[in-house]
Amino acid sequence: MKKIVILFLVFMATTCLVHSAEYVVNHCPVTPVREEPSEAAEQATQLLFGQVCEVVERKSSWLKIRCTVDGQIGWVSRKMTTPVSEEDVRLLDETRKANGEGVVATPMTAVTDTETGEKLMLTIGTRLPNYRKGTFEVLGKQYKIDSKSVYRLEAKGEKVLVNGKEVTGEDVVRVAKMLLNVSYLWGGKNMMGYDCSGFTQTVYSVFGINLLRNAREQVTQGKVINSLEEAQPGDLVFFDHADRDPNATRITHVGMLISQTEVIHCAGWVHVAKIDDMGIRLANGKLSHHLAKIKRYL
Repeated sequence: MKKIVILFLVFMATTCLVHSAEYVVNHCPVTPVREEPSEAAEQATQLLFGQVCEVVERKSSWLKIRCTVDGQIGWVSRKMTTPVSEEDVRLLDETRKANGEGVVATPMTAVTDTETGEKLMLTIGTRLPNYRKGTFEVLGKQYKIDSKSVYRLEAKGEKVLVNGKEVTGEDVVRVAKMLLNVSYLWGGKNMMGYDCSGFTQTVYSVFGINLLRNAREQVTQGKVINSLEEAQPGDLVFFDHADRDPNATRITHVGMLISQTEVIHCAGWVHVAKIDDMGIRLANGKLSHHLAKIKRYL
């Protein structure tokens, strides 16, 4: 009986549900979020530097987290994160709303810890809280960054101003083109590798627009556009397999319109392809992705 009690206590110590809100901040440039608590498990998505997550479960050296930006749930190694209080998270959110924030707007840039001189390489889309003229602060540490690599985001009603201006579709496409030829990586959302929705999510995050993580979720956001003739640069196009199966309605892919005849998307790598009312065309004219919906987020 004693042995059973001890085993039960060990189990509860290594695997327990968190009943009160607990939060962590990712302190690494890019951290994999996995489907299971194992380094060998499939990567579901990634966290960028400074992203805040709620802890929903613990298991040994792993944390099951929910990203506060897009709601994605998965497992991260505890050593990649730093605990923060609920009050810290509240104050950070209030500061962001009151003063805006910075965001890395170049594919990759180096930042320097002002106290130690250590450098970190941050990827495009990384948010920079408490940003002021080339400096920002995370977890009590201040960092220097080249201000030319940063966009400043600030809320104006329901819109977000970028460097004091409203965003256009052409602005979004210009950033998307910075990532041409980046390789496909399942669960990837940094400039060393993207999946299709990680690519679109990252590009829009540069402009302070928080898309959900997966294509089937992103299609639930934004305004419906009825046809390519009504579409504009920066609109997202979603695809299914209805060309192969008339009953197939599940969204499986997403890309971004450059024009009414061209789309930039991550399939194998980030590249530009031709599109028409049926979908994306390969160089030989064959259909590779069946067009299902068009959505606008600006």
